[in-house]
Amino acid sequence: MPQQILAGVTPTANAPSSISDLEALLKDDIKVKVAGIDVDGVLRGKYMSKEKFMSAASSDGFNFCSVIFGWDMHDAVYSRELLISNRANGYRDLIASIDLATYRRIPWENNVPFFLVSFLDPDTKEPICADPRGVLRQVVTKARSKGWRCMAGCEYEYFQFKETPESLAEKNFTDLQPLTSGMHGYSLLRTQINSEYFNDIFDESLKFQVPLEGHHTETGPGVYETALAYTDALRVADNAILFKFLAKSIGMKRGVVPSFMAKPWGNLPGCSGHIHVSLRDEKGKSLFAVSDSELKTGRADAQYEDTKFLSKEGEWFLAGILDGLPDVMPMLVPTINGYKRLVGGEAFWAPNAVTYGYDSRAASIRIISPPSVPPSATRMEIRVPGADMNPYFALSAIFALGFRGIEKKLVLPGPPVSQLTQGDKKAGKVKMLPQSLEAATERMMRPESIAREEAVFGNDFVEHYGGTRQHEVKLWNEAVTNWEVERYLELA
Repeated sequence: MPQQILAGVTPTANAPSSISDLEALLKDDIKVKVAGIDVDGVLRGKYMSKEKFMSAASSDGFNFCSVIFGWDMHDAVYSRELLISNRANGYRDLIASIDLATYRRIPWENNVPFFLVSFLDPDTKEPICADPRGVLRQVVTKARSKGWRCMAGCEYEYFQFKETPESLAEKNFTDLQPLTSGMHGYSLLRTQINSEYFNDIFDESLKFQVPLEGHHTETGPGVYETALAYTDALRVADNAILFKFLAKSIGMKRGVVPSFMAKPWGNLPGCSGHIHVSLRDEKGKSLFAVSDSELKTGRADAQYEDTKFLSKEGEWFLAGILDGLPDVMPMLVPTINGYKRLVGGEAFWAPNAVTYGYDSRAASIRIISPPSVPPSATRMEIRVPGADMNPYFALSAIFALGFRGIEKKLVLPGPPVSQLTQGDKKAGKVKMLPQSLEAATERMMRPESIAREEAVFGNDFVEHYGGTRQHEVKLWNEAVTNWEVERYLELA
């Protein structure tokens, strides 16, 4: 039995549990589509003949060029040589290990069968250090060794434009036409415009086995928000990546370009990628929930009022995220543009400090617990990531830091956001998050960074991923923007 069948992700419906099952599923097919994920969260894949696919599925996998870990999202080779793919190793092949648990069919591509892959080192057959699925699987496996199950949900906000890839290029990405005009959050009326596209996103998601919990307009011209169903962490990361693929694919067919860029407009709210997380024990009970005896008055030894309906383990988990958050910011906010969303701070519902609070959308981490929800729904919402996040890295960072908090029994660094003032920020009593990708990457790559701890991500990951972010910063620092030309060309 190939290792990839025991993948550690909640299988999709009808996912094969054996090669004979796989043969039966594909008996009427001539080709299969496969894809893996690069560090920017971009799907990289291809069609394979059924015969080639079956051979790969029956073994360790198939060869896939490592250059997808040696170049950026626009296929430009990184500014300096990095660990996985470089001139010294000849941009050698990796092994793409097929995850049979991810079986689904693509409804808008004639129901072609589709599988995700993870990337392995060809010599050791171990996951490469920066494979997004491999990184998250290691975190999930650690949780399972302790009897915990990582649970998560994801919410995407995204702008829509009445454009095509060709028109974007012809217009130099300026003067783009929003799908609809005005600020119309939760509007039933605005969805009557482009209703086929709006409904296709929801309906095709279900057919594609990417279940959704909610789908509505958000405030901003042509903005939608879609909430992905709560499930295990690796499955929700898969679903999040595939939802973007789905939305963009359906949009192309209808002359619409959905954009998950974090901050397309300076004067409008940005696009968030909020993540909800919890841990469950082997019986399915939330590890963050208080006991039945504590449900009426709350936990007596809670550090603050805001955490009295959060278990002791939940408080440690929260403290772990807060302790390490500044050191893993590139995992949550990986782009230059993503920090533009945070700079506006509270004015645009985006957190820019190490803060938490009960049911507080002003905080970086929102505690969702009784009395507003049943104990079983106790969880945390991480509000820092934008829609441009790589969900595998973001979830890995959240859970790895949370586990560290539980293991070290960390205490909360200070009071909840409801007890803080603007004066506290000015006085330096509130730790601020890095305000640029450059600052965030420098902090993550420090020798003493929490991200470098082996129990979190380790040096190999930090060096490779940090190098990719340094490349992004280098390109930005070399760029001359329209703003600079308009401001300085005449008067400087």
